[in-house]
Amino acid sequence: MSEARSDSANLLALGRDYYLPVYRPRELILERGQGARLWDSQGRDYVDFSAGIAVCSLGHCDPDLVATLTAQANMLWHTSNVFYSEPPLRLAQELVTASRFAERAFLCNSGAEANEAAIKLVRKWAAAQGRAPDRRVIVTFRGSFHGRTLATVTATAQPKYQEGYEPLPGGFRYVDFNDLDALAVAMATGDVAAVMLEPVQGEGGVMPAAPGFLAGVRALCDTHDALLVLDEIQCGMGRSGTLFAHWQDDVTPDIVTLAKALGGGFPIGAMLAGPKVGQVMQFGAHGTTFGGNPLAAAVARVALRKLASDDIAANVATQSQALRDGVAKIDASVGLFDQVRGRGLILGAVLKPVFAGRAGEILDHAAVNGLLLLQAGPDVLRLVPPLNISDEEVADGLARLRLALESFARAA
Repeated sequence: MSEARSDSANLLALGRDYYLPVYRPRELILERGQGARLWDSQGRDYVDFSAGIAVCSLGHCDPDLVATLTAQANMLWHTSNVFYSEPPLRLAQELVTASRFAERAFLCNSGAEANEAAIKLVRKWAAAQGRAPDRRVIVTFRGSFHGRTLATVTATAQPKYQEGYEPLPGGFRYVDFNDLDALAVAMATGDVAAVMLEPVQGEGGVMPAAPGFLAGVRALCDTHDALLVLDEIQCGMGRSGTLFAHWQDDVTPDIVTLAKALGGGFPIGAMLAGPKVGQVMQFGAHGTTFGGNPLAAAVARVALRKLASDDIAANVATQSQALRDGVAKIDASVGLFDQVRGRGLILGAVLKPVFAGRAGEILDHAAVNGLLLLQAGPDVLRLVPPLNISDEEVADGLARLRLALESFARAA
């Protein structure tokens, strides 16, 4: 056995022996990356259509992010929020300005924390309105995913993420996504404080909001004096084709949550609060030890600037169409998919019923053929490459996808 292969085997054994076994990663050790390509410890290269679950939206080792991180690392890492430092102050201002609706920002470490902050802000706002605890209900949608903390996993209207964690927190109500009539019924009881949703459901199968749905939700929120909370943790920051996904739906939210791409791979989250709720949380109402630290904030400032550029928006449109066309061309010969749905570069290839439940197998075939893919549930392949992926990288990735799908089809 070669030294590299032996070392990889030892590292994989460490994962089996010492990790809490909540993950089932592919049996390879990723070692370095550049742009939309990665290399493992055996020297094999991969085209990355996963981007760290829509996190590395500027690819791997983006030179501007590396330079910023390195410079900040030589200045200041952490102060806590007991003191000010410049990077998070600048980032908060830039996020508020970019959002077009917010007046305040709360910086944290992850998407789950951003959503946890949003849930607490909704409840705090409702309490300030004089609403009793049983009139602070938050409506979410089946197929959603809002995080793994106890509150956010309860907001996540998917039983598979909740089983075994009962008793779950109260105050959540679920309805079907894209069903305004069902939402109207759910809000008619007069106890709803907020509606929380993803403009494009990610983990729920890459399901976009139907035309007019978000506008209808906004109207119902206005009618019932409820807040509109948009979780753009996966679909925001340029991924759906505009910096904020809800811009395409022409609605104004009260709260937006961000994470993933905001740090380009460095952990950071943010909750943006509009005028209705921007002053609700005062001193001591919420906090975080590491949130908005100088390292994360410095990197996020550069990522935000780049992701907001016209060049990124144009490339997302170009490569989205290239991926749709490429998958359709491949599927003409393998016949695996019912449709490709999504927006921009958050795309889901939906397996035909005869292949339902087998998306994970396709991911294995993809890895063998040098392509990193994700699934969105058991029936959907999820394509979320870096937003600056090149024509060459897309073409190479599609060629490898063809090999993977042909291999799967033969085995099926």
